[in-house]
Amino acid sequence: MVTSIQNTQVLLLAAVLLAACLAKLTVREHVADAPDHVHGVPVPAGLARLTALRRSRGLNVGLGLGEGVLGLAMLVTSHLSVRLATTVAFAAATWVVGELRVHRPDAGCGCFGGLSGKRVGMRSVLRAVLFTAAAVASLGAPLAGFQVLRDVQAQVGLLLLMELALFAALSPELSVLLERGGLPGGRGRPAMPCARRRSPLAETYATLYKSRVWLSYENVVTSAVPLDVWREGCWRFVSFPARLGERDMEIVFAVSTAERDRTVRAALVQPDEAMTGLLSAVL
Repeated sequence: MVTSIQNTQVLLLAAVLLAACLAKLTVREHVADAPDHVHGVPVPAGLARLTALRRSRGLNVGLGLGEGVLGLAMLVTSHLSVRLATTVAFAAATWVVGELRVHRPDAGCGCFGGLSGKRVGMRSVLRAVLFTAAAVASLGAPLAGFQVLRDVQAQVGLLLLMELALFAALSPELSVLLERGGLPGGRGRPAMPCARRRSPLAETYATLYKSRVWLSYENVVTSAVPLDVWREGCWRFVSFPARLGERDMEIVFAVSTAERDRTVRAALVQPDEAMTGLLSAVL
């Protein structure tokens, strides 16, 4: 039974390494400027450099190729040096993910290229720890991956399916992959988090003017020039003067800065109540 568990880890790690290689080589991350502060706390210089390196296309390609070589080596040889290199690689990845989780959760871990752009959570850390444990367990496996595949035992196949299901549950990349509509290289790319995404003002106006909300309030807007424009997180607010009956009002449009499925909402407020009206504009 112990031998079956060890051999299963060889197949699991080979599959993960090859998947990570494929993702890093084919799925590019939509990179935004990294903030100097997170939640008001300055980002340590070392972590800022680590984030910049993680987002380097050249480094990602190099890491992807290294992971691909390790994955293939796990399949073709049972040499201890390959197992040790794999263990060190996963241990190092666990440390990096842990550091990002504490200091730069907004940056994403980049574990699977552009698919790993979401915030680093406890699931990603736990997954990395479990992969490292699997690498340690594989050190004593007597067979290479292809040798295990040539004569897959029922308990090996069942255990592998259970472990794959567990790691899928711990992988935020799965939801991103489903949003993309297929495998890496398929249509589209992962959507950038709306709070971090660059949204030109021209894009906001284009979204606003073609929306049904604008058409509903267009007749009460009294000037084509907005009174104020500002952005808060996932929304850009545009305030126009308006007249409703005999009353002078302001209408605040809230335009989503998301890459897809942008929404527009509006609130009519008294001129001195514009800030209060923001809550109703986005709810």
